[in-house]
Amino acid sequence: MKEYSYELLMKVRDYECDLQGIVNNANYQHYLEHTRHEFLLSIGLSFADMSAAGYDFVVSKVTLNYKSPLRSRDEFRSQLYVTREGIKCVFHQEIVRVSDNKVCLKGTVESVCIHEGKLVRSTPYDHILEGHLINK
Repeated sequence: MKEYSYELLMKVRDYECDLQGIVNNANYQHYLEHTRHEFLLSIGLSFADMSAAGYDFVVSKVTLNYKSPLRSRDEFRSQLYVTREGIKCVFHQEIVRVSDNKVCLKGTVESVCIHEGKLVRSTPYDHILEGHLINK
């Protein structure tokens, strides 16, 4: 298992659960996205600032493996590490329930950068992210 370079503690809110009493599947993507945004802010990258400069980072592919359900008020760690695969940044993410360290979800989120309507690999922000990439 890779060592995760960032983690965020969160707690399930009642309204995120479905009639079965478990977190609705779509909410896991919210957890993952919030974690990615907080990670980028922690290293000095802001989506708002990048977008204002004409660089838009967008999700191109999401793969999720649901392992075990979260329930209302469960505390969990949402963790990630980042790799570069060609033009893509790949966020390898995992959600782990705190009470028993059980993995609830594993996923990958592929992201690309668009500048003036074209895919680009190099941006003025590369030097910030490069220091946080993990080699496969």
